[in-house]
This record gives sequence, structure tokens and C-alpha cells, in this order.
Amino acid sequence: MVTDFNYGADEYDAEGNEEPKALPEGSETMPYIDESPTMSPQLSARGQESGDGVSPTPTDGLGTGGERDAGKGLEMRKLVLSGFLASEEIYINQLEALLLPMKPLKATATTSQPVLTLQQIETIFYKIQDIYEIHKEFYDSLCPKVQQWDSNVTMGHLFQKLASQLGVYKAFVDNYKIALETAEKCSQSNYQFQKISEELKVKGPKDSKESHTSVTMEALLYKPIDRVTRSTLVLHDLLKHTPADHPDYPLLQDALRISQNFLSSINEDIDPRRTAVTTPKGETRQLVKDGFLVELSEGSRKLRHVFLFTDVLLCAKLKKTAVGKHQQYDCKWYVPLADLVFPSPEESEHCPQVHVIPDHELEDMKMKISAIKSEVQKEKANKGQSRAIERLKKKMFENEFWLLLNSPAIPFRIHNRNGKSYLFLLSSDYERSEWREAIQRLQKKDLQAFVLSSVELQVLTGSCFKLRTVHNIPVTSNKDDDESPGLYGFLHVIVHSAKGFKQSANLYCTLEVDSFGYFVSKAKTRVFRDTTEPQWNEEFEIELEGSQSLRILCYEKCYDKTKLNKDNNEIVDKIMGKGQIQLDPQAVQTKNWHMDVIEMNGIKVEFSMKFTSRDMSLKRTPSKKQTGVFGVKISVVTKRERSKVPYIVRQCIEEVEKRGIEEVGIYRISGVATDIQALKAVFDANNKDILVMLSDMDINAIAGTLKLYFRELPEPLLTDRLYPAFMEGIALSDPAAKENCMMHLLRSLPDPNLITFLFLLEHLKRVAEKEPINKMSLHNLATVFGPTLLRPSEGESKVHLTLASDIWSHDVMAQVQVLLYYLQHPPISFTELKRNTLYFSTDV
Repeated sequence: MVTDFNYGADEYDAEGNEEPKALPEGSETMPYIDESPTMSPQLSARGQESGDGVSPTPTDGLGTGGERDAGKGLEMRKLVLSGFLASEEIYINQLEALLLPMKPLKATATTSQPVLTLQQIETIFYKIQDIYEIHKEFYDSLCPKVQQWDSNVTMGHLFQKLASQLGVYKAFVDNYKIALETAEKCSQSNYQFQKISEELKVKGPKDSKESHTSVTMEALLYKPIDRVTRSTLVLHDLLKHTPADHPDYPLLQDALRISQNFLSSINEDIDPRRTAVTTPKGETRQLVKDGFLVELSEGSRKLRHVFLFTDVLLCAKLKKTAVGKHQQYDCKWYVPLADLVFPSPEESEHCPQVHVIPDHELEDMKMKISAIKSEVQKEKANKGQSRAIERLKKKMFENEFWLLLNSPAIPFRIHNRNGKSYLFLLSSDYERSEWREAIQRLQKKDLQAFVLSSVELQVLTGSCFKLRTVHNIPVTSNKDDDESPGLYGFLHVIVHSAKGFKQSANLYCTLEVDSFGYFVSKAKTRVFRDTTEPQWNEEFEIELEGSQSLRILCYEKCYDKTKLNKDNNEIVDKIMGKGQIQLDPQAVQTKNWHMDVIEMNGIKVEFSMKFTSRDMSLKRTPSKKQTGVFGVKISVVTKRERSKVPYIVRQCIEEVEKRGIEEVGIYRISGVATDIQALKAVFDANNKDILVMLSDMDINAIAGTLKLYFRELPEPLLTDRLYPAFMEGIALSDPAAKENCMMHLLRSLPDPNLITFLFLLEHLKRVAEKEPINKMSLHNLATVFGPTLLRPSEGESKVHLTLASDIWSHDVMAQVQVLLYYLQHPPISFTELKRNTLYFSTDV
């Protein structure tokens, strides 16, 4: 158990700056090569047709059952190899394009008007010819094996030979930086060479529509570096799908070992450390409140420990110390409370604009953290080595620290009347309100302005370590093993009513829950106008990810346009009251509703809640009746309607595109549960008033109805049969092999499922185009819809994982990635897809 703030301090200082990993000389241009098999390069090229090329896609036999038999493994091997071969062809074409100008340049080098000297040519094109010959020989040997594929094909020796020639790449990498610099200098001094290096013609793959593409020399010089990583990824994939008793298995293992050692040798890390000195302690000022906040300082985010004393606000960072030394704080700034003011939104226009990290990056990081948590649990269950567990915990801390630093976006501005302003970013309006109220309470006393001498400041800062009440950064890596991991699943909350308001107002509530160490707003009631006793009676379903607390905030809605700040994240509505309750697993894990009241500043908010664990909420229950549409097979519904896409899907999508595509949080914000149930009933009854009801209904309820329809299908839209194959396909590291596999799987879907999926896919892409307004990125949409479209039905969920967080990190993460893959893919047409010869190749 790690108890101090300095966990992971080898990589982080208290400002949250990652210390640079030292690379070989010239790290400005030397790229870092990722050894991790999970970090596959992003898919970049458009799909390209291929007729009788090197990779005919199999039409059956992939993933039709859950069992990992040898035949299926060999089928996956073929997909991996055919994809890799297509990208190898592109790589060879790129190397050819790079070599093309070398001969004429050499020819002019000995004339009276050379473009480049022989020395410059040797430096820029160093080892390219050797690399080209190695890969040409490899390609020529592998191609016939893939074209004449059978289960006895062996090719491990080819990969082993390729790996044994990596010494050539080492020489190339060592020369890479100087090659780039030389090419750049020559471009600046020689117009002829500049023209050549700006537009090198790369031949398109066989049977491709594009005959040539233009690429810069700089881009092509990077390709060999990228290729080493690609080859290592492919070896991972091949080993995964090669039976251990296959003759290729030991050869591929050897090739992978050589490749990984090579990658490690060119990515040597140097770990610089810093030390600090101790300072005297003392001082009697009373500490009222302290905690970790993110400060926006000089354009970058820094984690600060903020201390509120009876007469001063002090912002500090924890200094890194040598082992065995006392930890100390370093004061960044302080403001006497007598001089502290909160600027209004109008006064803070000169403050820096807040750079908000895209949601998909935050979601990616959450998934990484969840995956590491599962690994830690597995290591513990298997009585793994403590060193391995510590290494995983350290990695988890780094990722959680990044999330803590980059997720807050609500501005909290502090101004010193004597000039300087400071800006904190918080993740929750509740937290901002707590800080503001605590400061305002102290300011009611008779406070004096003052200036601390350097000794006084040193003494005050020294006392912070002893007096602090918050000892650890709020991340799960700092929790004791026996502490509650929190709840994973769905919390159903009905916000009933509120009373205790002195005068009529326009009132609404928001609900916040904690996950990954910080609070986020999850739901919002409608505004109840001009009342002292609002009756909302709205139900929400809130997803919990290790949550331990629920907060309710009650606001008065501000309709005064002059007070609306230009800054998107500024909340100008007035908080009338706020309260928090602990989510006790014993109390909430019952099937019945649990009624409660939160008291806040004389206001009482009445609400009910019940909790459904994740594994309970994942069950699909087929409808016993074959009328209606909910819980009925999609093929039955489309046949009955004589439609290609179910009527409910078409109508909900049409309504969302008509008036909900710019709605903030569309598909993420919960609709009112009673509205969704009402819509479900009219669609099931095929009521003639459906269209009238849709046009009057809250748009979040319509979005919720569409999600509920897919969630209640008796089997997922992407089918139980293909689920194991989707999980394997998305885990492939090589983009070309993944493309081959993922398109083949779509082709294997029944027509109603495929047409409906493609219809939904294009709709979700249109929603994401409005991301600047609706805040819904492709990643957000994949997170919402992935499990809904892929989660297998009850009978297929054979694996029962003990921890709810395991279910989240393993299954849900992969389901999100599958949908995200298709969302990020160029448009997929039903007719093109159904041509079995279609092959999508991928640039390297």
C-alpha cells in the first residue's frame, strides 16, 4: 500500500509534468517506438478494392462457435498474413519511390553541376537499398504461400530470417536524425532537390484504383522506423493464432524475442531524479480546508495542494524529495483573504480560454485504467510477484494522475485586488461552491491585509505538511486493498420534489457521482418555473464506475443574457443548496426503491433510488409475445413490416436528426424513464398517434427509446454467433489484418442486422459531426452504443467474472472498440460489402 503523495514520483513532479524519457541523441526528431502490442498504429488509408490480389477473404469458417479450435486459429492466421502481405507490398513500393531519385542524383554528383555531393546522397539514402532488398526477398517468398494457402503452410522461418536482419535497421535508426537534417539543409540550398523531395511518386497496390500517390521524402524516411513496430505487432497476432504444437510456433517466438529486444535497445530510458531540502516547521494559524486542485498556470495544467487558513489562501506544490527525507511543500503564491475577490463572468473576460481535453481521450484513459485494474486483480488472485503488482500499480497511478490533471473543465477564478488573477479548473460545481462558501464565511470576519516576510512564508509553508487533512491524490492506486472499490452498475434515481424555498423561483436539480477519483455531473431535471415547491418526479439511470457518493445540487435558473459568460464551462445559475450521501452497497443493493431526503441550507430535496449491478443489468430477456417490437427478433419485425430497417429505428433517428442533433449530450444524457416507457408502449401497440407523440416528446426520451430497443433485442444486433470473432478481430494489432477480418464479419451478418447497423452507423457519424455543439464525439457514441449493440444474450455469457469492474474492463472495453472501429471507418456500402472479392488494404 502506498500512502504518500510521491507515488510514481520518478516520472512526475508535483506539477504533473512527465519527465522526458531520454532517447538516443537528438530526441527532438527521433521518434519513440512503441513496443506494446496493444498500441497498434491508427488506421489511416481509405479502403481499396482488390480483385484477385494476394488476399482472397474467406467466406466462412470464422468465429461461428465460441471454441478456439485449431482450424479457427489457422483461419485467423490467414487473415493476419494476407493483411500484412498487402501492407508489405505498399511498404516495398514506398522504398522503391525513395530509391528512384538516388541513381540520377549519383549520376549528377560527378558532373560539373551536381545537385548533391556523393557524401550527402550516402547520408540521406543510408541503408535504404539494403532494407528494400531484405523486404523484396521476404515478400516474394511469403506471397505464394498465402496465395496457395492450406493448413500445412509454414512461414515461421521467413519471419525468423527477417528478424535476424534487424541490424540493418539499427544502422538506419542511428543515422535517421542526420539523414533528415541533411535532406532539410539540401532542400533549403538547392531548389532542384527541394522539388524532388516534396513530391515522390509511390506506386499504388496491384488492382488498386489509384495508380500513384505523392509523398514527401521526410514522410518516406520515417516508414522503416514505423515498419519495425508493425512487424512486431504482426508477430504478436500470428503467435496468438498459431497452435503451440505447430512447427512455426518456436520460430515465431524467436522472431518476436529478437524484434522486442531490438525495440528495447533503441528505446533506452534514462530516469533523471531530483532532490530537495527540508525546512523548519511551526506556526499556529488555523487550517480550515485543504485539497488538491488543478491550476491553469502559463497555459498548462498543474496539480496544486491548496490550503485555506483563517486569513490566507496558499497555493503549494509538493516538492520531490530524496528517499528518507521529509516531504516539503513549495509555495507557488498566496493571497490574504482581505485582498481576495471572486471576479464576475464579465470581469474575467481577460482570463485565458480553458483548453478542454476531448472526451474521447479521457474515455480512452479510463479504459486503460480499468484494464490495468483487472491485471492487478488477476496477479493478486494468481499470487503474482509483488514486483509485477507494484509495476502495474505504478502504471495505473500515472494514468489516473493524467486523468485527474486533464479532466477538470469548470473554471474557479481567484483575484487579488492588488493585481494578479489565478485560475483553477474543477470537475464539479459542488466542489467549486464548497471552496467559494468556505472563503466567503471567513471573509465575514474583520480581516487585515498583510505581506508575509520570506521567513514567515517559509514557516507557514512548512506547517502545511503537518496540518494537511488530505494526504493522498484522490486516485484508486492510493487506496488500501480493503477499502471499498465502489459500485459498478446502474443507479436509478427519482428526483421527487423540494421544499423550503423562501420565494418563488425557476428551479432545477443536477446529480453528480464520483468515478476515477473525481465527481462528474450525470443528470439534470427540467426547470420547474416560478414555484416554491417544485414537483419534478423525474427518473434517471446513472452509470456508476466505482462510485461511492451521490450529490444533488439545486439551482435557480438564470435567464439574464447579460450574465451569460462566453466561456462554455462557466455555470452562472445560482446554487440554492447542495447535499451529498454515501452510496452504501448494503443499503442500495435491494430490488426495492429506497426513499431518502437530502437537507441543504434549509431546503429539503426528496428522492428515491435503487441500484442494479452491472451483471444484472446486462441480461437480455426475449419477449414472450411475438407482437410488438421490443424484445422481438429483428428479422421477425422487418419481415412483418416488409421493411429493411425497423420502423422504430427509422422514426427515432429521423426525430433526433430533425431536432436533437445539436442537443448537448444527446444519447448520453438520460431521458425521463416514464416518457421512455410511454413511447415503448405506443411502438409495441403500433398506435396511430406515434408521430404526434414523437413530435411532442422530450428528445432525450426519444434517444433513450432507441437505445432501449437495441438493448432489449433478444440477441445483440451484431449477433451472439459472431461475438467471439468480433472480440478476436478487434484485438488484432496489424491494421490490414484487422480491416480484412472486421469487414468479413460484417459480411457474415444476416441482412436485416447488417442494413440496420449501417443505417445506425451513418446516423451516429452525422451526430458526431456536430460535436462542437452537442459535445458527442465518435468515442462518446461508441461508449454509449457499443455494449448495447454487441453484449451477448444470457445464454452466450458463459464466463462469469467475479468483479463487476472486470466485466467493465474486459467486455465493455472491447465492445466500445468494435463500434468505434466502424464509426472511424470510411463509409461502408451494403452492396460493396456483399461482393466477396472486396478487400480493404491499409497504408503502413
